Amino acid sequence: MLYRRLGSTGLQLSALSFGAWVTFGKQIGRSEARNLIAAAWDNGINFFDNAEVYARGRAEEVMGDVIADLRLPRDGFCVSSKVFFGAVDSPRPTQRGLSRKHVTDACHAALKRLRVEYLDLYYCHRPDPDTPIQETVRAMDALIRQGKVLYWGTSEWSAAQLREAIAIAEREHLHAPAMEQPQYNLLHRERLEREYAPLCEGGLGTTIWSPLASGLLTGKYNAGVDADSRLGQPGNQWLQDEVLGAPEARRLERARAFCAVAAELGQSPAQLAIAWCLRNRHVSSVILGASRVTQLEENLSALDTLGQVDDAGWAQVESSTR
Repeated sequence: MLYRRLGSTGLQLSALSFGAWVTFGKQIGRSEARNLIAAAWDNGINFFDNAEVYARGRAEEVMGDVIADLRLPRDGFCVSSKVFFGAVDSPRPTQRGLSRKHVTDACHAALKRLRVEYLDLYYCHRPDPDTPIQETVRAMDALIRQGKVLYWGTSEWSAAQLREAIAIAEREHLHAPAMEQPQYNLLHRERLEREYAPLCEGGLGTTIWSPLASGLLTGKYNAGVDADSRLGQPGNQWLQDEVLGAPEARRLERARAFCAVAAELGQSPAQLAIAWCLRNRHVSSVILGASRVTQLEENLSALDTLGQVDDAGWAQVESSTR
């Protein structure tokens, strides 16, 4: 496994990490979740990503139970949660958002579900237009000073919002956001490569999600959506619309072109897409999702792909998805 620093912090994360979005507590059962986390750990993964909203808290419960059952040493792994959407259906105003109350309540709930005494990483899952950024920065700083969180960050915030949070933290001598978790893949790259670039140069770390564009870059949806796939799961119509629907219809065409290049290079599309993400030096960790151990192990082989494709090959990859 390759390890990278989380931005300018001293924290070393595995370049490939494992996340529970969609699958844990919903698409797969506890037994397979145990197999996946065990396989991830055995292959050197030390960062496990989660959020309050994933399966309405159930994903964190399953992950916490499995980690405890495997008796992973607490000083050997990092675990995260994210706050914003809430963990219940139809949340009341105080059960969602980034107010000091919900940021604090959600942290306590995540600690209980994950069965840990502190969160290594705690993200603001989305910006909250109803809460001043200053209040959220102060709430995160308070949790860090209480020893309940080590590093805090954001997910899908604009560069302007991040700069405001950093400025507030510097002015008030508070802990600033250390990382951002954006979507990043061959079909969705502008925000990280352009908008966040100056912030990354300044020390912001990134733990990126959806390196396979929800499976689109693997070729699995070239012939349609299978009911057993992530896009075919009940409640994921919004994801299917985002990945395959207008105005993103050309994404499927670009994905097919990429898969053709992967075949020409003798590479698995999944491994090639993940390896492409790792080529960006501003990517601290690529979060993998998997419903089977064989799928996870294939994705982990992306580390080998990095050294198997030359500059001409990467140029082909770039041109196929432009």
